[in-house]
Amino acid sequence: MIRLDNISKQNGQQLLFIEASAALQRGEKIGLVGPNGAGKSTLFRMITGRDQPDEGLVLVDRGVTIGFFSQDVGEMSGRSAVAEVMDGAGDVSTVAAELRELEAALADPDRMDEMEALIERFGEVQARFEELGGYALESQAREVLDGLSFTQEMMDGDVGQLSGGWKMRVALARILLMRPDVMLLDEPSNHLDLESLIWLENFLRGYEGALLMTSHDREFMNRIINKVIEIDGGSLTSFSGDYEFYEQQRALNEKQQQAQFERQQAMLAKEIKFIERFKARASHASQVQSRVKKLDKIERVEPPKRRQTVAFEFLPAPRSGDDVANLKGVHKSYGSRVIYQGLDLLIRRRERCCVLGVNGAGKSTLLKLVTGSTDPDAGSVALGSSVKMGYFAQHAMELLDGDHSVFEALEDAFPRAAQGSLRALAGCFGFSGDEVEKKCRVLSGGEKARLVMAKMLYDPPNFLVLDEPTNHLDMATKEMLIEALKSYEGTMLFVSHDRHFLAELSNRVLELTPEGIHQYGGGYTEYVARTGQEAPGLRS
Repeated sequence: MIRLDNISKQNGQQLLFIEASAALQRGEKIGLVGPNGAGKSTLFRMITGRDQPDEGLVLVDRGVTIGFFSQDVGEMSGRSAVAEVMDGAGDVSTVAAELRELEAALADPDRMDEMEALIERFGEVQARFEELGGYALESQAREVLDGLSFTQEMMDGDVGQLSGGWKMRVALARILLMRPDVMLLDEPSNHLDLESLIWLENFLRGYEGALLMTSHDREFMNRIINKVIEIDGGSLTSFSGDYEFYEQQRALNEKQQQAQFERQQAMLAKEIKFIERFKARASHASQVQSRVKKLDKIERVEPPKRRQTVAFEFLPAPRSGDDVANLKGVHKSYGSRVIYQGLDLLIRRRERCCVLGVNGAGKSTLLKLVTGSTDPDAGSVALGSSVKMGYFAQHAMELLDGDHSVFEALEDAFPRAAQGSLRALAGCFGFSGDEVEKKCRVLSGGEKARLVMAKMLYDPPNFLVLDEPTNHLDMATKEMLIEALKSYEGTMLFVSHDRHFLAELSNRVLELTPEGIHQYGGGYTEYVARTGQEAPGLRS
């Protein structure tokens, strides 16, 4: 369906692709992987014709429809979310727009003299709309939006009033409703809660077209794809199988390449030693010459390209008292909406509590109550003795000073720390070399999240409160964070939609329900085993 044929592409000084080739066939579901900046978004733009390769060809079969979802949503306002989603459904949306115009014209008393022509045209357009399945379209659009956690009010309200994250979901819903022959999805799992993520996973598994997608959520990727295309060092390499198989295969390939490289280096060293030893002896001249020629002809084995991963190790956090946070008889409402009524909760030292609950259940509110960012309407929230808290919230990224560089932001936070120590910290969180001089205003969402995380973890608190800490983080940074938090000695309270993160780090689950908090020991994996569901909103 789509073929990339010996493409080369340069972006400024950076060579993104060098004579790279790959193909997307009917029914394939492909995960596109590679380090940040490797060229994943550029590849999407070339397939959609928004960008061109410097050399080579991007070939798309005649008549193939492509739906492209990217993080750049654009302007949306003046229509309901349902209308916005239906507008992306191809021919039928054009016919629907004309039908709406004709309905308005038929109700307009100033156009009575055109009535006969309008009625005739209305009949033709209505027949075409029915033929295209238009009357089922609105219910399908609502079904998709419902899957992505929209309420009826949000579906019918002005899309312009929605936050950036919800507009992303509208843009995604447009592509899903369109059901093109090929879907290109750039980070569709960003901004989704756990219920929406699992719904999208099931939708894409049942989708019969071809799919090419990127995602920083390994669990999500693993359950959908049957092939991986890796961008690395300018080339495209295909692997059959899911993401887990790709990781195993890549590690095996690296091991084999390293062994080949070492064998060849040993052989070359032996030959060079012989040449050096006998090059001055006339009796060995012909042997020396033949070995020199042999060395010239040998195709050199390259050592495997190593992905740079840096481990972050916590300094030991001071010990807190056994009772870390205690909520007694807490009431909390927003207007007429009651979130908590008489909530009692005790969080004890070294517990790692993950908070689950449907949208609006009060997950972020619970974190805000515990951190003191919001006050209860009644009841009390008390922190235990010697508790030193660190709070990672989405709004923390907006508090970075845009005029400061990454390094200055760290220096401001830790004026007494040694420069070498701060550079090592920056390196752990993905800011190496000149990247520490980047101004905060030009940082991407992921870079801001990493910087805020670095500031919070350098002088570690003994109580970490994390609200969606993995949003915007790439897989390598996420893995580094998981490994670091596994060895963390303190207490954690966190909300996350990343099932790998939940399973690796939780040892207690707080499930928020209208009846109160249900608590499960043993963490997220045990919660799934006991309830038979991966998220509370999926209960039958």
